Amino acid sequence: MAGERYHAFHARSLAERDSFWTEQAQLVDWHRPCARVLDYSRPPFAQWFVGGETNLCHNAVDRHLAARADQPALVWISTEVDRRATYSYRELHAEVNRAAAMMRALGVGRGDRVLIYMPMVPEAAFAMLACARIGAIHSVVFGGFAAHSLASRIDDARPKLIVSADGGMRAGKAVPYKPLLDEAIARAQSKPDRVLLVDRGVDPGAQRVPGRDVDWAALRAQHLDAQVPVTWLESSAPSYILYTSGTTGKPKGVQRDTGGYAVALAASMKHIYCGNAGETMFTTSDIGWVVGHSYIIYGPLIAGMTSVMYEGTPIRPDAGIWWKIVQDQRVNVMFSAPTAIRVLKKQDPAFLTRYDLSSLRHLFLAGEPLDESTHVWISEALKKPVIDHYWQTETGWPILTAAPGVERTPIKFGSPSFVAYGYDLRLLREADASECGTGEKGVVAIVPPLPPGVMSTIWGDDERFVKTYFDTFRTRQVYSTFDWGIRDEDGYFFILGRTDDVINVAGHRLGTREIEEAVSAHPNVAEVAVVGVADQLKGQMPLAFAVAKDAAKVATAEGRAAQEKEVMQTVDRLLGAIARPSRVHFVSALPKTRSGKLLRRSIQALAEGRDPGDLTTIEDPTALEQIRAALGAK
Repeated sequence: MAGERYHAFHARSLAERDSFWTEQAQLVDWHRPCARVLDYSRPPFAQWFVGGETNLCHNAVDRHLAARADQPALVWISTEVDRRATYSYRELHAEVNRAAAMMRALGVGRGDRVLIYMPMVPEAAFAMLACARIGAIHSVVFGGFAAHSLASRIDDARPKLIVSADGGMRAGKAVPYKPLLDEAIARAQSKPDRVLLVDRGVDPGAQRVPGRDVDWAALRAQHLDAQVPVTWLESSAPSYILYTSGTTGKPKGVQRDTGGYAVALAASMKHIYCGNAGETMFTTSDIGWVVGHSYIIYGPLIAGMTSVMYEGTPIRPDAGIWWKIVQDQRVNVMFSAPTAIRVLKKQDPAFLTRYDLSSLRHLFLAGEPLDESTHVWISEALKKPVIDHYWQTETGWPILTAAPGVERTPIKFGSPSFVAYGYDLRLLREADASECGTGEKGVVAIVPPLPPGVMSTIWGDDERFVKTYFDTFRTRQVYSTFDWGIRDEDGYFFILGRTDDVINVAGHRLGTREIEEAVSAHPNVAEVAVVGVADQLKGQMPLAFAVAKDAAKVATAEGRAAQEKEVMQTVDRLLGAIARPSRVHFVSALPKTRSGKLLRRSIQALAEGRDPGDLTTIEDPTALEQIRAALGAK
């Protein structure tokens, strides 16, 4: 059986939990060792490395000064403003100390919240690490988030300080942040004492509020030689709050601990990403998302790597920019999202062979399910292992993954491989929480205690944490991922989409993910979104919106009709006529968030004539207009 060594490693992580995680804990520095590995006296709340004291900033920065002070720690590349900067561990240490001193001068101390509303600039990384250094709790909100959404997060976190910038850049266009921030603070009930502002010169007209707004550069100049000692924190002390995307009503703040998270990231860098000290990691995410927290900032730095922080898109100035960065920075480990790869799939494939990628060991993809055709395409194009893996904001690190640092296992296209060590994962039947057999679709659930690094609770709301994640089944207290999955005869898992992305067609339950996979099998489909739309006769019907690889084939009404027929025949062949979409509309772009997630609910709302809802994170508003136009042309 594939993965025998890995499966034994995983089994030990559950059967000998204390000794397994004691070993992993040796990958980080402790100011005081823990008295107890796990306290699970109050299910489903788990506390890891109880009594141990550590600090994320110390592990990410200070501990490397002895051996690698002059090694690059952070390389910032912006194709938006055509600038780059490199910070050695020594220089990063100095900048973080300055930022920590600035925060303390503004009244921030241990346990205080600092909301960070920033573009992808080095100061954002300095601010996050400075919070960790002094024991403050950071809450990064994706830059450019709309004022009302930002206000609700301000009221939930109640920050003493907000760190922001005059603006960001996206695809060459300025995105002013300050007016959004000022409006959000005006709306919020719990107003911050101070705003620390990085002036990039993006929005010269940005207003300053006297007595509240402080200029980053001016305050930094007062603390150039600052030395701020690390604040040692008990392992379970909160390190940050990160609000999950797509929440409605009261924001849902994922609360992360300190020690468990440090250990989980250090272990993942060794066993999963195979990132070694002195090597380089390039993660194409944003610090506003969990991937940016774990694998731009903390994970690579804890491992003593050089982390590349990129401000820009995958196709500006051209579709070779990421691969040029891999070549120029000698990147060893790369992490991106399936959506970004599907964007590149529509570009000239010559960009993938133009650069020297010999340093790259493997590419990891996560963020949403990776369809088989895209997995095959990028693997063949790069001629490198492309490892799909699956996790969530809530978990902070992978749930399903290959672990090449433990054993190199064969890759199955479209599969995130196996259960990550530390997770007791089950596929459960929705009706009675019984366990599914091979090839049977079930809810992906995790039997607690949840492993180190996974969310401790929802910020300020333990009851909501239990109700949201552990009350799916009446008969068993298990953590629900709210995703469907199956396991094949070789033990490989496949994610089939959200449990709420299910279409009920005349009594037949169909996952939108399964239909999307079938539509993607058509050779001219680069990308697709399938939604369930209310139907008087059948309850619901699937509706597909596809982006063609060769747009010329869908440039005329006749061409669109022919391609639509072919796509429907493909779905008939793979899933049967019951899964055939009622229509296949061709568009040039699908509406997505800036983190690459498809706005399926907004598409569905438009198709049913409803308000598409909160669109504050949409990447390209014209994509939604295309959906509207396609629906109107029925």
